[in-house]
Amino acid sequence: MRRSDGYLLKDLKPFVKIIPYVMEKRSDAQNFAKQVFPAESIDKYIAEKKQAGYSFSYMHIFIAAYVRLIAERPQLNRFVMNNQIYQREKIYISMAVKRSLRDEGEETTVKFEFTGKEDIFEVAEIVDRNIAKALSYKESNSTDKLAEMVMSMPGFVKKALVRTIKLMDKYNMLPKSIIDASPFHTTLFFTYLKSIDTNYIYHHLYDFGTTGIFAALGKTVKLPIVENDQVVVKKCCQIGYTMDERICDGLYYARSFKLLEKYFYNPKLLETGYKEKEKKLALAK
Repeated sequence: MRRSDGYLLKDLKPFVKIIPYVMEKRSDAQNFAKQVFPAESIDKYIAEKKQAGYSFSYMHIFIAAYVRLIAERPQLNRFVMNNQIYQREKIYISMAVKRSLRDEGEETTVKFEFTGKEDIFEVAEIVDRNIAKALSYKESNSTDKLAEMVMSMPGFVKKALVRTIKLMDKYNMLPKSIIDASPFHTTLFFTYLKSIDTNYIYHHLYDFGTTGIFAALGKTVKLPIVENDQVVVKKCCQIGYTMDERICDGLYYARSFKLLEKYFYNPKLLETGYKEKEKKLALAK
């Protein structure tokens, strides 16, 4: 049975195909990595764009960089379901947001949908529009409505319904409307801890859904960095990653992180949309 969020990859090598049978759960296959780099290039870019009339934040730049990376490195957009590996055709990034920065402030989630062709201006517009909608108390998003519907039922019904949803997902029977509403059915889950002045973390991957990568950006901190054989102290970004190792191998991840640094050091590269021709060349590699 076909899935609405991806297609089955049939031409993989036997060793790649067997890995999801050895590590059946996403929590069995999660690896951790940390990325650190100076923040000056991002700060400079934000200041330049502010003078030009654009209100960019770290969140906009990071999400735009991840969208571009995933478009260029399509194996990052795979997921495992029922021991089989699937490829997504679109890019999805989920994010939790608080409607107010109080301990009792209500939390909701947003899921952004991208084609991979967007430039940073288009990414920022999509992000801002969806977050503004999610933060409105007047309107519940599709995720909130789904959660409200489930939680309105008696306890035993809730348990049975969640089990049924998981089973339907496993056998590709979950309706598109639920997959679209679920923040757990996503390419990457982004945690913007910098916005609450908190350090980066290594967040677990969810066994429910299809999330393959979790990225947690912490607050900027001053760290010693070696430049030209000299130790200097600079304001730095720190990101904690948790990754499903079944979707691609370590070399692919390593090269992907290296490419990601290119966009962090020069965000202007994100001002040009990614070309479909380039995407096809990447898929052929």
